[in-house]
Amino acid sequence: MNINNRIAKLFNIKYPIIQAGMVWVSGWKLVSAVSNCGGLGLIGAGSMKSELLKEHINKCKSATDRPFGVNIPLLRGDAEDLIKTSIENDVKIFFTSAGNPAKFIDILKKKDAIVVHVVPSVKHGLKAESVGCDAIVGEGFEAGGHNGPDEIATLSLIPQLVDALSIPVIAAGGIADGRQIAASFCLGADGVQIGTLFAATEESSAHINYKNAIVNSNDVGTTTAFKQIGLIRMIKNNFAQSALNAEKLGADANQLKDILGSKREQLGIFEGDLNEGALEAGQSAGLVKEILPVKEVFEKLINQFSQVRNSFINSF
Repeated sequence: MNINNRIAKLFNIKYPIIQAGMVWVSGWKLVSAVSNCGGLGLIGAGSMKSELLKEHINKCKSATDRPFGVNIPLLRGDAEDLIKTSIENDVKIFFTSAGNPAKFIDILKKKDAIVVHVVPSVKHGLKAESVGCDAIVGEGFEAGGHNGPDEIATLSLIPQLVDALSIPVIAAGGIADGRQIAASFCLGADGVQIGTLFAATEESSAHINYKNAIVNSNDVGTTTAFKQIGLIRMIKNNFAQSALNAEKLGADANQLKDILGSKREQLGIFEGDLNEGALEAGQSAGLVKEILPVKEVFEKLINQFSQVRNSFINSF
């Protein structure tokens, strides 16, 4: 696999494979492992305060001399503090989500940072491009965690973003093997962002119960709930079913907020409560068959991609 395209050049990485900056999952061990394999690791700042983020940045610097970045959900009340901490510690790559990148783009650009925003639709992609983002992640409805309300699938979303934008598009949502990487490039993407597969690696900071829940999942193992207050894809469990039951009975936004409560992601992903935690994961969970070190995951992705590419070339 040798793809020296716009995303590989933008981040100065060997492979245009980005590890999603997932909450309670993407600590320095996972991030540095991905970057050391030639991809781009992202620290998941969404589950960190500034001091903890600083610690992970510095530990990551000690573990790799290759590029890595930080993912910051902009709807967090302390997003500005997280950005400030990242800048003060010489982070140059920022992936933002869940908010308007225009709010911080000038601050980041003054520091010569690369800014990528996660979007669920062409409208949001055009907005991100117009305010100066260097690339976007087009995240399809198959993705784990929080999703766009219009439920656009990756296969449909990516070519429409590619047609509408001039900046590079990174495909995300349901991607967990080399065949899907190849398909993403066929759709016009310059890179892929992978979450659930990396969440189940040895270096992930998630609880072993959560990793095993991914491995034990299947093609119908996830569901979506909470559309009124912010759609979430997660592995089916008691908590997910209670939310679905409430929605069927006509629960309003306030009732759903009560059901969701607080720290559900921490409870499920980091503390390993398989019954009452939110086990955020994508539909690609059915493709994850074992818990492996990141190095082996990369080897499998690259070998499978190469096989698909060679087969495709030889077929025409």
